[in-house]
Amino acid sequence: MASFNHISEWVERSKRLNQMDLIVGVPIDNSFLQMVARVNEHGMVIHAKKSFLTIPTAAAKGRKPSEIPGLFQPKGAHNHVLVVADKSVPYGMTIMFVLKESVRIPPRRFLNIAFERNHDEWGQLVADGFLRVMDGKLSPESLENQLGRRISNDIKKTIRDLHTPHNASLTVDRKGFDDPLQDTGKLIGSITWTRERKL
Repeated sequence: MASFNHISEWVERSKRLNQMDLIVGVPIDNSFLQMVARVNEHGMVIHAKKSFLTIPTAAAKGRKPSEIPGLFQPKGAHNHVLVVADKSVPYGMTIMFVLKESVRIPPRRFLNIAFERNHDEWGQLVADGFLRVMDGKLSPESLENQLGRRISNDIKKTIRDLHTPHNASLTVDRKGFDDPLQDTGKLIGSITWTRERKL
């Protein structure tokens, strides 16, 4: 039969677990990556604020229109592009940007898919970890760190494994590969966890 002394220890450990929130994903204080994650998770249609969105081609090499000297919009049938004069290519122009009124980014639900694939195992980890905390074999903080590491790794794996919907052909040309959730590596590299104390 358990002594009251052990019961008080269990109550204290349970309180410590209940006082913390585990937050996993893109850091809350990074508004740009939060936006990237939301757009990819839910999809979005982006409309031009002015006339057109400027979609870079591989030739732009990551530059903005203002960074490319001699950029112009040709007249006639090819007027939905921005080009530079280039006598070494057919038609004497290299396309640097395609002009579009809007672009549709399809949803790539990496967070939702990670949850669907792994929530049973996450739940089992919580249950097993809770018993170990109650037995004094694991601290509440260690349990939360284990869960945070496991969930963040599962989200990263989902990002690496998700290949549909595919990138648009213009995006594939610019990136050099068709991996919709990976480009610079900033999104996958930002996935982490933190523990926050409840008020």
